[in-house]
Amino acid sequence: MCYETSLTKSEKQIEKATGAKFNIQLEYKPYYHVSGFVHPNLYCIPQEDPSQIYPMEWGLIAPWGENNVTGFRKKYNTLNARGETMLTSNTYKSPARKRRCLILADGFFEPHYPNNKFKSGAVPKYCYLPDRKLFTFAGIYNEYGSDYWNVSLVTTEANDFFAHIHNKKKRMPLVLDPDFEGEWLREDLNDDGILELVNHGFIKEDFKAHSVENFYKSDFNTNTPEFLQPVDDQEGEQGSFL
Repeated sequence: MCYETSLTKSEKQIEKATGAKFNIQLEYKPYYHVSGFVHPNLYCIPQEDPSQIYPMEWGLIAPWGENNVTGFRKKYNTLNARGETMLTSNTYKSPARKRRCLILADGFFEPHYPNNKFKSGAVPKYCYLPDRKLFTFAGIYNEYGSDYWNVSLVTTEANDFFAHIHNKKKRMPLVLDPDFEGEWLREDLNDDGILELVNHGFIKEDFKAHSVENFYKSDFNTNTPEFLQPVDDQEGEQGSFL
Protein backbone atom coordinates (compact mmCIF):
# COMPACT_ATOMS: atom_id res chain seq x y z
CA MET A 1 0.00 0.00 0.00
CA CYS A 2 1.03 3.59 -0.52
CA TYR A 3 -1.53 6.19 0.44
CA GLU A 4 0.63 9.25 1.22
CA THR A 5 3.42 10.90 -0.72
CA SER A 6 5.52 14.04 -1.11
CA LEU A 7 6.87 16.11 -4.00
CA THR A 8 8.92 18.96 -2.60
CA LYS A 9 10.90 19.94 -5.69
CA SER A 10 10.27 23.17 -7.57
CA GLU A 11 8.73 23.26 -11.03
CA LYS A 12 12.11 24.12 -12.57
CA GLN A 13 13.87 21.29 -10.74
CA ILE A 14 11.28 18.78 -11.93
CA GLU A 15 11.37 19.94 -15.54
CA LYS A 16 15.17 19.82 -15.56
CA ALA A 17 15.29 16.32 -14.04
CA THR A 18 12.62 14.83 -16.31
CA GLY A 19 13.01 16.76 -19.55
CA ALA A 20 9.22 17.17 -19.55
CA LYS A 21 7.18 20.37 -19.20
CA PHE A 22 4.18 21.04 -17.00
CA ASN A 23 1.09 20.88 -19.17
CA ILE A 24 -0.89 23.35 -17.05
CA GLN A 25 1.09 26.41 -16.00
CA LEU A 26 0.66 27.79 -12.46
CA GLU A 27 -1.08 24.58 -11.35
CA TYR A 28 1.81 22.94 -9.52
CA LYS A 29 2.79 23.69 -5.92
CA PRO A 30 5.29 21.55 -3.97
CA TYR A 31 3.82 19.45 -1.16
CA TYR A 32 5.36 17.73 1.84
CA HIS A 33 2.58 15.30 2.64
CA VAL A 34 -0.68 14.58 0.86
CA SER A 35 -3.12 11.77 1.56
CA GLY A 36 -4.72 9.83 -1.25
CA PHE A 37 -7.96 9.71 0.70
CA VAL A 38 -8.66 13.36 -0.17
CA HIS A 39 -7.92 12.58 -3.83
CA PRO A 40 -5.31 15.26 -4.55
CA ASN A 41 -3.64 15.75 -7.89
CA LEU A 42 -0.44 13.83 -8.47
CA TYR A 43 1.89 14.93 -11.25
CA CYS A 44 2.41 12.38 -13.97
CA ILE A 45 4.10 11.79 -17.31
CA PRO A 46 1.60 9.85 -19.45
CA GLN A 47 2.33 7.20 -22.04
CA GLU A 48 0.49 9.12 -24.76
CA ASP A 49 2.37 12.40 -24.20
CA PRO A 50 5.73 11.77 -22.45
CA SER A 51 7.00 15.30 -23.08
CA GLN A 52 4.36 16.74 -20.74
CA ILE A 53 3.55 16.57 -17.02
CA TYR A 54 -0.18 16.34 -16.26
CA PRO A 55 -2.07 16.71 -12.99
CA MET A 56 -4.03 13.52 -12.34
CA GLU A 57 -6.50 12.99 -9.52
CA TRP A 58 -5.36 10.18 -7.23
CA GLY A 59 -7.84 7.31 -7.44
CA LEU A 60 -8.57 5.80 -10.84
CA ILE A 61 -12.21 5.95 -11.99
CA ALA A 62 -13.44 2.95 -13.99
CA PRO A 63 -15.72 3.65 -16.98
CA TRP A 64 -18.83 2.57 -15.07
CA GLY A 65 -18.10 5.19 -12.42
CA GLU A 66 -17.56 8.13 -14.74
CA ASN A 67 -21.06 9.55 -14.22
CA ASN A 68 -21.06 9.07 -10.44
CA VAL A 69 -17.54 9.64 -9.19
CA THR A 70 -18.63 10.19 -5.59
CA GLY A 71 -20.59 6.94 -5.53
CA PHE A 72 -17.72 5.06 -7.17
CA ARG A 73 -15.24 6.33 -4.60
CA LYS A 74 -17.51 5.28 -1.73
CA LYS A 75 -17.56 1.73 -3.07
CA TYR A 76 -14.02 1.30 -4.41
CA ASN A 77 -10.56 2.21 -3.14
CA THR A 78 -8.47 2.59 -6.29
CA LEU A 79 -5.54 4.55 -4.86
CA ASN A 80 -3.32 1.51 -5.46
CA ALA A 81 -3.43 -1.14 -8.17
CA ARG A 82 -1.95 -4.49 -7.16
CA GLY A 83 0.63 -5.11 -9.87
CA GLU A 84 0.52 -8.90 -9.78
CA THR A 85 -3.23 -9.06 -10.54
CA MET A 86 -4.07 -5.80 -12.33
CA LEU A 87 -4.07 -7.47 -15.77
CA THR A 88 -6.98 -9.69 -14.69
CA SER A 89 -8.96 -6.88 -13.00
CA ASN A 90 -11.94 -5.35 -14.78
CA THR A 91 -11.00 -2.01 -13.22
CA TYR A 92 -7.31 -2.00 -14.03
CA LYS A 93 -6.58 -4.23 -17.03
CA SER A 94 -7.38 -1.72 -19.77
CA PRO A 95 -5.34 1.19 -18.36
CA ALA A 96 -2.54 -1.23 -17.42
CA ARG A 97 -2.26 -2.25 -21.06
CA LYS A 98 -2.93 1.09 -22.76
CA ARG A 99 -2.47 3.99 -20.34
CA ARG A 100 0.60 3.73 -18.16
CA CYS A 101 2.36 6.70 -16.62
CA LEU A 102 5.20 7.83 -14.38
CA ILE A 103 4.05 9.43 -11.11
CA LEU A 104 6.56 11.98 -9.82
CA ALA A 105 7.59 11.96 -6.15
CA ASP A 106 10.53 12.45 -3.83
CA GLY A 107 9.15 10.54 -0.86
CA PHE A 108 6.28 8.46 0.50
CA PHE A 109 4.95 7.26 3.84
CA GLU A 110 4.38 3.75 5.11
CA PRO A 111 2.86 2.45 8.38
CA HIS A 112 5.29 0.62 10.65
CA TYR A 113 4.53 -1.36 13.80
CA PRO A 114 7.45 -1.12 16.26
CA ASN A 115 8.69 -4.51 17.43
CA ASN A 116 5.97 -6.15 15.27
CA LYS A 117 3.34 -5.31 17.89
CA PHE A 118 0.36 -4.88 15.57
CA LYS A 119 -2.10 -4.03 18.35
CA SER A 120 -0.03 -1.09 19.58
CA GLY A 121 -0.72 1.09 16.53
CA ALA A 122 1.39 2.13 13.59
CA VAL A 123 3.91 4.94 13.31
CA PRO A 124 4.51 6.64 9.95
CA LYS A 125 7.84 6.18 8.24
CA TYR A 126 8.98 8.65 5.60
CA CYS A 127 10.81 6.82 2.81
CA TYR A 128 13.16 8.56 0.37
CA LEU A 129 16.33 8.21 -1.69
CA PRO A 130 19.67 9.73 -0.63
CA ASP A 131 19.65 13.52 -1.07
CA ARG A 132 15.84 13.30 -1.44
CA LYS A 133 16.22 12.71 -5.15
CA LEU A 134 13.25 12.72 -7.48
CA PHE A 135 11.91 9.30 -8.51
CA THR A 136 8.89 7.86 -10.28
CA PHE A 137 6.18 5.42 -9.25
CA ALA A 138 4.68 3.18 -11.91
CA GLY A 139 1.12 4.36 -12.51
CA ILE A 140 -1.92 3.62 -14.66
CA TYR A 141 -4.55 6.19 -15.60
CA ASN A 142 -7.86 6.94 -17.30
CA GLU A 143 -8.88 10.11 -19.10
CA TYR A 144 -12.39 11.52 -19.38
CA GLY A 145 -12.72 14.48 -21.70
CA SER A 146 -9.67 16.66 -22.17
CA ASP A 147 -9.18 17.78 -18.59
CA TYR A 148 -10.08 15.00 -16.13
CA TRP A 149 -7.29 12.52 -15.63
CA ASN A 150 -7.21 10.05 -12.73
CA VAL A 151 -4.52 7.63 -11.67
CA SER A 152 -3.68 4.60 -9.55
CA LEU A 153 -0.26 3.85 -8.15
CA VAL A 154 1.04 0.33 -8.84
CA THR A 155 2.22 -1.73 -5.86
CA THR A 156 4.08 -4.99 -5.52
CA GLU A 157 5.41 -7.41 -2.90
CA ALA A 158 7.85 -5.72 -0.55
CA ASN A 159 11.59 -6.32 -0.77
CA ASP A 160 13.53 -7.00 2.43
CA PHE A 161 13.88 -3.31 3.34
CA PHE A 162 10.21 -2.47 2.90
CA ALA A 163 9.03 -5.73 4.44
CA HIS A 164 10.74 -4.50 7.61
CA ILE A 165 9.12 -1.06 7.36
CA HIS A 166 5.64 -2.04 6.13
CA ASN A 167 5.78 -5.04 8.42
CA LYS A 168 2.07 -5.87 8.52
CA LYS A 169 0.96 -5.88 4.87
CA LYS A 170 4.49 -6.21 3.43
CA ARG A 171 3.77 -4.27 0.26
CA MET A 172 5.60 -1.42 -1.47
CA PRO A 173 4.93 1.00 -4.31
CA LEU A 174 6.62 0.12 -7.57
CA VAL A 175 9.35 2.76 -7.76
CA LEU A 176 10.81 2.28 -11.20
CA ASP A 177 14.52 2.09 -11.82
CA PRO A 178 15.47 4.98 -14.15
CA ASP A 179 16.61 2.42 -16.72
CA PHE A 180 13.03 1.09 -16.91
CA GLU A 181 11.02 4.31 -16.96
CA GLY A 182 11.02 4.46 -20.76
CA GLU A 183 10.14 0.76 -20.91
CA TRP A 184 7.05 1.34 -18.72
CA LEU A 185 5.81 3.93 -21.23
CA ARG A 186 6.35 1.77 -24.34
CA GLU A 187 3.16 1.47 -26.40
CA ASP A 188 4.07 -2.03 -27.60
CA LEU A 189 4.79 -3.46 -24.14
CA ASN A 190 2.89 -6.74 -23.85
CA ASP A 191 1.47 -8.47 -20.77
CA ASP A 192 4.65 -10.44 -20.14
CA GLY A 193 6.69 -7.25 -20.30
CA ILE A 194 4.36 -5.48 -17.89
CA LEU A 195 4.61 -8.31 -15.36
CA GLU A 196 8.38 -8.45 -15.80
CA LEU A 197 8.60 -4.79 -14.77
CA VAL A 198 6.21 -5.34 -11.85
CA ASN A 199 8.41 -8.18 -10.61
CA HIS A 200 11.88 -6.86 -11.44
CA GLY A 201 11.63 -3.15 -12.29
CA PHE A 202 12.08 -1.74 -8.78
CA ILE A 203 14.83 0.86 -8.45
CA LYS A 204 18.29 -0.51 -7.64
CA GLU A 205 19.28 2.38 -5.41
CA ASP A 206 18.67 1.84 -1.69
CA PHE A 207 16.00 3.80 0.14
CA LYS A 208 16.26 5.39 3.58
CA ALA A 209 13.44 5.94 6.07
CA HIS A 210 12.74 7.63 9.39
CA SER A 211 9.78 8.26 11.68
CA VAL A 212 7.78 11.49 11.44
CA GLU A 213 5.12 12.92 13.71
CA ASN A 214 2.26 10.46 13.99
CA PHE A 215 -0.56 11.71 11.78
CA TYR A 216 -2.35 8.37 12.28
CA LYS A 217 -3.15 9.39 15.87
CA SER A 218 -3.85 13.11 15.62
CA ASP A 219 -4.92 15.65 13.03
CA PHE A 220 -2.47 18.47 12.37
CA ASN A 221 -0.94 20.34 9.44
CA THR A 222 1.45 17.92 7.74
CA ASN A 223 2.06 19.99 4.61
CA THR A 224 5.12 21.80 5.97
CA PRO A 225 8.89 21.26 5.58
CA GLU A 226 9.18 20.77 9.35
CA PHE A 227 6.88 17.75 9.21
CA LEU A 228 9.51 15.76 7.31
CA GLN A 229 12.07 16.07 10.13
CA PRO A 230 12.89 12.77 11.91
CA VAL A 231 11.42 12.13 15.35
CA ASP A 232 11.86 9.47 17.98
CA ASP A 233 8.74 7.34 17.65
CA GLN A 234 8.88 6.61 21.43
CA GLU A 235 7.51 3.13 20.89
CA GLY A 236 10.53 0.97 21.39
CA GLU A 237 12.88 1.91 18.58
CA GLN A 238 14.70 4.94 17.24
CA GLY A 239 13.08 6.18 14.09
CA SER A 240 15.67 5.71 11.32
CA PHE A 241 16.25 2.90 8.85
CA LEU A 242 19.34 3.40 6.67
